[in-house]
Amino acid sequence: MRVCVIGTGYVGLVTGACLAHIGHDVICVDNNEEKVKLMKSGQSPIFEPGLSEIMQSAIQTEKIHFTSDLAAGVSHGEILFIAVGTPPLPTGESDTRYVEAVARGIGENLNGGYKVIVNKSTVPIGSGDWVRMLVLDGVVERQKTLVTVGGVPSNEKLSEFVAEFDVVSNPEFLREGSAVHDTFNPDRIVLGGNSQRAVALMKQLYAPIVERKYAEDQSLPPVPILATDLSSAEMIKYAANAFLATKISFINEVANICDRVGADVTQVAKGIGLDSRIGNKFLQAGIGWGGSCFPKDVSALIHTADDYGYEAQLLKSAVSVNERQRLIALEKLQQVLKILKGKTVGLLGLTFKPDTDDLRDAPALNLIEQLNRLGAKVKAYDPIISQTGMRHGLSGVLVETDAERLADGCDALVLVTEWQQFSTLDYVKMAKLMNNPVIIDGRNFLDREAMVRAGFQYVGVGR
Repeated sequence: MRVCVIGTGYVGLVTGACLAHIGHDVICVDNNEEKVKLMKSGQSPIFEPGLSEIMQSAIQTEKIHFTSDLAAGVSHGEILFIAVGTPPLPTGESDTRYVEAVARGIGENLNGGYKVIVNKSTVPIGSGDWVRMLVLDGVVERQKTLVTVGGVPSNEKLSEFVAEFDVVSNPEFLREGSAVHDTFNPDRIVLGGNSQRAVALMKQLYAPIVERKYAEDQSLPPVPILATDLSSAEMIKYAANAFLATKISFINEVANICDRVGADVTQVAKGIGLDSRIGNKFLQAGIGWGGSCFPKDVSALIHTADDYGYEAQLLKSAVSVNERQRLIALEKLQQVLKILKGKTVGLLGLTFKPDTDDLRDAPALNLIEQLNRLGAKVKAYDPIISQTGMRHGLSGVLVETDAERLADGCDALVLVTEWQQFSTLDYVKMAKLMNNPVIIDGRNFLDREAMVRAGFQYVGVGR
């Protein structure tokens, strides 16, 4: 099938590359010329395991092309994905101006033939009808340019550009660091729309994935497809992320109680996770959630509730617990080191989660800010950030090139991001390089007994 993906962030680029990999003809559109040039060369502008490889393979088979020409993309695609960013505004609302610009642009470039316009961006509930309106506005703008010499619209020309399209909501549930894997191994595919024709085309598009032809385990039954109305599909995305964020805040709340009563939250989490009604995922206590999705989506859902006269108290509490949890590592440092002024603290990890280069709303940024405020010197080592130019955008922290340089001269280390590499570092050597071998395990990731044997004073969260 012919596919156009507009926007090449995490969602757009992964979606386009994976659809090309399973055999569709894909054009990815982005208005950043330098980014387009980079992608044409087979390089991914983001770090995502497996993405560069499938991009390069699709380029070689000519299944994927990159352009800044929106008209070319719209002309090519029978299915048009809107996958531009919807960053949060200070009010908590989603900034939808990029979606608006793309929707109008699609309308201005529709060239006949039936199209399915897919909202892949996380958009406010009710955006399906709004996008339809914007596309039609774009169509009207295009029609205004089709006039005769006498200034009278040419019905003959206008008829060539009668817009025949439907809007579908197809929320993504990709995890950064596992996005390619998640695309080929989804738990479910959600399709929101009022048109059977559009939903049928989307099912055709995803058929190889639904049939597990590219799955890790191809013996599994077909991927469930949930067909809903537009608003329900949009709500599913928000509700899923809000629930997972709340689950993390819940176990962090329990961890803080465990710290006070002498229980071990890792054992508590294991015990409640064995209950099939609860499950063991997203029960890892630590220093809170961040990234581009949870904070934005929870805030947007709270704001939507406010717009409709309802106060989402549980969601507001989840946010409040998370904000407080980000300072837990700071409190533990103060308990061990007392005065932080003049001390050197090393951070193991900077990104909000492992296997990504994403620093958006990362807990590390709050920790750096507060440590600087209290007069500490802050160093950090991150397997990705330390190797890229991105480190130059960080202020108040010295980014080291390896873990041993990080440990040298530190009064304490804080494990911020649970990179798998951090489980096999030479902690015996690192402890000897430190002024004071203390480690705050902000993710309960390390083996406590092994760290003690290496010479560290180990402090976990809720342990």
